[in-house]
Amino acid sequence: MPSPSLPSRRKALQFLAGVPMLPLGAGAAAAFVAQAAAAKGSTGASYRAASFGSMAAPSLATPAAMATTTVGSTLNVQFSDDSSQSYQLAYQPFFMTGDQVPSTAGGTILAGGYFDIHNRPIIDASVPGKERQFFSDCPDGTSLLKLDKARVQGVKGHPVFAVVQFEYTTRNQAQASMYGQLPSPIAVLTLDQDPATGKLSLVKYHNVDTSAVKGLWITCGASLSPWNTHLSSEEYEPDAMLATNAQLQSFSKNLFGDATKANPYDYGHMPEVTVHPDGTGSIKKHYCMGRISHELVQVMPDQRTALMGDDATNGGLFMFVADKAKDLSAGTLYVGQWTQTSGTGPGAGNIRWIRLGHATSAEIKALVDGGIKPADIMDVKTSDPADSSYTQIFFNGKKNWVKLQPGMDKAAAFLETHRYAALKGGSMGFTKMEGTTVNVKDKRAYSAMSYVQSSMLKGNAANQGDIQVEGPKAGAVYEHILMGDQKDTAGNPIHSEWVSVRMEAPAALIGEDLAKADALGNLAHADKIANPDNIKFAEKLRTLFIGEDSGMHVNNFLWAYNVDTQQLSRVLSVPAGAESTGLQAVDEINGWTYVMSNFQHAGDWESPLHDVVKPKLDPLVRANYKDRFGASVGYLTAVQTQMTLDKPRKG
Repeated sequence: MPSPSLPSRRKALQFLAGVPMLPLGAGAAAAFVAQAAAAKGSTGASYRAASFGSMAAPSLATPAAMATTTVGSTLNVQFSDDSSQSYQLAYQPFFMTGDQVPSTAGGTILAGGYFDIHNRPIIDASVPGKERQFFSDCPDGTSLLKLDKARVQGVKGHPVFAVVQFEYTTRNQAQASMYGQLPSPIAVLTLDQDPATGKLSLVKYHNVDTSAVKGLWITCGASLSPWNTHLSSEEYEPDAMLATNAQLQSFSKNLFGDATKANPYDYGHMPEVTVHPDGTGSIKKHYCMGRISHELVQVMPDQRTALMGDDATNGGLFMFVADKAKDLSAGTLYVGQWTQTSGTGPGAGNIRWIRLGHATSAEIKALVDGGIKPADIMDVKTSDPADSSYTQIFFNGKKNWVKLQPGMDKAAAFLETHRYAALKGGSMGFTKMEGTTVNVKDKRAYSAMSYVQSSMLKGNAANQGDIQVEGPKAGAVYEHILMGDQKDTAGNPIHSEWVSVRMEAPAALIGEDLAKADALGNLAHADKIANPDNIKFAEKLRTLFIGEDSGMHVNNFLWAYNVDTQQLSRVLSVPAGAESTGLQAVDEINGWTYVMSNFQHAGDWESPLHDVVKPKLDPLVRANYKDRFGASVGYLTAVQTQMTLDKPRKG
């Protein structure tokens, strides 16, 4: 179909400015949608609602589709005159990790590359004669944003930025695990947004200098703050109580060149990245939001309240209320207390809040910099001391006996948060509570419980008693009811209108375990969510997007759940063995709607899950993704084809 005239295109774009619409491909696809929209606009019809048409799960009948990012879904838009229009979706990568891409400093830089405390490349020398800079196969949290007065050389349309963090790298060239042994890189991408089509193209890549915050530890999910900064994460904080920690020592050696230099209390906090108009970025860490397994936090519209999951066994639901809007450097930390109202399936419960303490980031960091030791804060035993001055708690699936040192409540609340929250009576029985997001209109929030297992189950050795549910292992997404005028358990007012008071999982957002694997190897129902992880809500689309991190689906999926119709649609499938990450739903940037999506660790085969498919898929995955060392960073776009693959570059 020929492109419309310039006046026609402008008319269409003016119409689309009020319509939530995914960015379009160039050329005929753009013309197709622009003309369709212009036609609707000429009749006076306006946007009413949108939904997603579900794609089928890929099968071994099309092994190529199982071995790459595959999209066969549609976006369906309904108009006020009862007409509708459907648009085919596809995946558009910016780059594959391990590619050389243009750098803000000039020349090129290795996408997803690792750097030490002096910003020197960290070299993988595990195979003699094949030395190369480490790069990640695990891109994760992504924030797409725009800035006023942005100026970056090479941008022809609108400058748009994306912050992308890289959680870890799976292995070195000798195939030894490198999980958590390298300081996580984080990058600012300068993107060129085509004003006519919304297409995003990579122009520059900036590696953020993290030396001022002593490097980053396992950066997983992320969110965009209401004030336009990237809220990162540090997951699975190193246990300071261990006599030796081989993972921390290896991390320290790679970061500092000294296996003893890294202090565990510097990790497990909330990093925040600020993007600058020239395409660079700077970073700080907030030491006052609890030292937990931070995943994907959600700051509420008051710009003060942060609802936080905790990706751990014996994890908790946490809330931070900042003293000032747009400033997370000081505030009050709370832990949730679950009162169960149903134990069926993933269960349901009312939530009250225990105040753990108030602090500034500066004062907690000063304790760390001053050399505070774990024994200064509390005494911890891993076997029963038969001493009533100790309190039994559960920590990371095991019993601990804890005694707080005098005057150390604040240090314990913010540096030994898991143990202190359990000591104060918090419900520390959740397992792998991952992403959190908010539905502002309905005043609801959502939390992904990746696996409803172990410490959540009645009778389990790690169960502390208050959360006692049935499952499923395939997990669930819980909905929170948010309210104001709440008091903590001591009767003090909580200064927030966005406090969770109840958690319950909608039926459509509960996974289903299979009694035995299906013919492909799936251990959970393929047409239901399994092990939800990244979640983001799109206000204009009224849609909750859910990315999987499943050891129960052969391919992990990205889902769209319409909260009004309760329709669940499969939108995208990532390569077999990979996890769906980097999810962000962006309602509008310069008139265009975006869904950001990455994946990580393609071909990370598990047995028996992948036993059926591995022989056929492993060669394809290796060919597509740099022998399993590469992974894609990108977004969903609209095209006219029925099904498209991401067509990654080889090499």
